[in-house]
Amino acid sequence: GNMIGSGVFPLPRDLAPLGWNAVIGWGVTITGTLCLALIFARLSRRLPGGSAAFTYANAAFGPGVGFIVAWSYWISCWTANATLAVAAISNLSVVAPRLGEKGPLAALLAIGFLWFFTLINLTGVRRAGNTQVITLLLKLVPVIGAIGVALWLLGTGEARVEGMAHTAPVSLSAISGAATLTLFALLGFESAAIVGDRVKDPERTIPRATLIAAAATGLLYLLSCTAVTLLLPVDTLQQANAAYATFFGALVSPMAGDVVAIFAAIAALGALNGFVLLQGEIPRELAHRRLLPSLLGHDNRFGSPLAAQILSSALASFVVYANYSRGLAGLFTFMVLVTTSTAIILYVVGSLAALKLEHRGELRVSPGFAAVTLVGAAYSCWAFYGAGLEASLWSLAMTAAGLPIYFLMRRSAPAWREEAPIA
Repeated sequence: GNMIGSGVFPLPRDLAPLGWNAVIGWGVTITGTLCLALIFARLSRRLPGGSAAFTYANAAFGPGVGFIVAWSYWISCWTANATLAVAAISNLSVVAPRLGEKGPLAALLAIGFLWFFTLINLTGVRRAGNTQVITLLLKLVPVIGAIGVALWLLGTGEARVEGMAHTAPVSLSAISGAATLTLFALLGFESAAIVGDRVKDPERTIPRATLIAAAATGLLYLLSCTAVTLLLPVDTLQQANAAYATFFGALVSPMAGDVVAIFAAIAALGALNGFVLLQGEIPRELAHRRLLPSLLGHDNRFGSPLAAQILSSALASFVVYANYSRGLAGLFTFMVLVTTSTAIILYVVGSLAALKLEHRGELRVSPGFAAVTLVGAAYSCWAFYGAGLEASLWSLAMTAAGLPIYFLMRRSAPAWREEAPIA
């Protein structure tokens, strides 16, 4: 549910000028993501409890690195929520064009969606999970439907392959840019590991969820996104706020385009619901470890962290409103890069943590898995570089902002120990 969200629906607009570089970029991203998924699946069997954003780095490098990784991933969650809310409005602008104009209306509506799903999560994890299942079933309709439409048109000979004309030649820099954009669409494969304390039988459930989700979503995205970019002209896609709605509107019927725009908005909102769950769990875990104020670790009567959710959603709301002047397309692209580069910090350190635990003999691995770990670490570093200077500086600055908090909390709670968190 977290992986299939906003990422794929506007993505053809940004990938269209890259042509075959985009297809190769998808291949690179899927390969790298599967390597990372294998790493996280193995770590989740070794360290099933707590939040992976803290526990993996802490086990290998200590609480300081664990805090910084968890802090950066928490930032990626609420910036992802800002991105998802904007993506939902972008798709709804197809049926309500006024939402596509620059101005505060789109930002305020996006903020309204953000707080709606915050309220759902505050009523308990089970209700949030039920919401996730419902939206997942709905969001699969346009993703699988695009593949079906392309196969039908190509099979009957009615399709005109227009999307690869006048696109960028294949080059390493173009592939790198495509791989960075496509990585955002596959963010979230680690979601189950982030909420290990909320999962039944985590040693078995989390690895399976991680691997199945990464493989299935990667395949669906490769086929679906390529179908859209292959059958629509580049100029058409670059002018579209909602690429999938444009695809169905042009190749099926205008009414189908409007319906798909609504489905795509539901997809973004479903992922928003899931990442709202994550944004509350991480500060809750750190507060239980006495690395954030205890208020953030307190649950309401439904078992949800009230203060942590309010703080996270308030920050996401500020990001949306402060940047609405960029317009929907500009805001989405900027937030994709910031969210991706911040989340990648978890992937880099998680891969290095696996290598460290392997070296210490605490993680039993084969030579093949050791090679996968090296590939995952190299891929993560490459993807962080590909996010670009502005997004990387934003992510590093927001991550560094947590250091004073860490040192202050450690100074005020010198007796903290990993094995004795607050109950």
